[in-house]
Amino acid sequence: MTVVRAGDVVAKAHPAGTGEADLTARLRAAGALPGVLLPPLDQRVRRAGDRLVTVWPAGEPVDPADPEAAPWEAAAELLARLHAVPADGLIPPHAGPADALVLPPAGGPARLLAALARLDDLTAGTGDGRYAAPAGVIREAYLSLPSGVAGARPGAGLLTHGDWHLGQIVRYQGAWLLIDVDDLGAGTPSWDLARPAAWFATGFLSPDLWRRFLSAYLGAGGSAVSHGDPWRELDVPARALTIQLAATAVASARTEGRPLDDVEQDLVSSCGRIIRAAAPQ
Repeated sequence: MTVVRAGDVVAKAHPAGTGEADLTARLRAAGALPGVLLPPLDQRVRRAGDRLVTVWPAGEPVDPADPEAAPWEAAAELLARLHAVPADGLIPPHAGPADALVLPPAGGPARLLAALARLDDLTAGTGDGRYAAPAGVIREAYLSLPSGVAGARPGAGLLTHGDWHLGQIVRYQGAWLLIDVDDLGAGTPSWDLARPAAWFATGFLSPDLWRRFLSAYLGAGGSAVSHGDPWRELDVPARALTIQLAATAVASARTEGRPLDDVEQDLVSSCGRIIRAAAPQ
C-alpha cells in the first residue's frame, strides 16, 4: 500500500489485487457514516497502472511515541458506534433502500492466515534457526486455536473495521474519526478489540490504558464484549492477533536478514505461553 500526501489531500494506492467492487462498497460506507469514518473526498475509485487509488482529506494522526496521550476513549467510542451498525442494509446518503450496500466480510481473520502464509513462504526449508525455530512456535500456537477460527464466517454480521489500531484514527476538523476502509465489512466486533487486548495480555499496554479503553467502549454501548467477563469474547481474537503479530514480525526479520529484536522475541514468547495455556492439564 502506498500513501502520498499533497497539502490537504491524501492519495492512497491500494494493494495490487484489491477488488474494485468491494473497495467501492467500502468507500460508499465511509461516506454513509459521518462522525464515525473519515469520508473520502469523492467516491470514485481511480486506477494507476494495476493499482486502485482513492482520495481522502488529510487528518492529524496519533503520535505513536506517546500512547498515554492517545485518544483511547474517543477511539473506543467510535468503535462502539461502528459496531452498532448492521453490515447488511447500510444505505448511503441520498439513496433509497434499493441502493443498500452489500459489504464483504471484514478482513480481521483473513489477515491472520495471510501473515502465516507469508511466514511459511519465507521460512520453508531454511536451516537458519533464528527464523525456523520461532516460526515453528508460531505455527504450533496457531494450531492451538479453536478449529476454523480464522475462516469462520461472522456470526453477528455487524459492521467492523477489520484492522483497528491507533494508526487508524485521525483528527479531522476538530473530531477524531476512524480511517482505512480496506478491511471494513461484516464481522464479529470482538476482532476489532483484539489488538489492544493482545497488547495488554502481552504487557505492551499498561493496565490503566486498557481499563480506560475498555471502560469507554462499554460505556458507549459497545456490543463486542460483555460487562461481566469481556475475555469470554476477547480470548480467542487476542490470541489470534498475537500470533498474527508474531508471524509478521518474524517474516519481517527474515526478509531483512537480521536477528529478532526484543519486541519480536517477546511476541514469539507470548506464542509459547499460548501453547502452554492450551495444553491439557
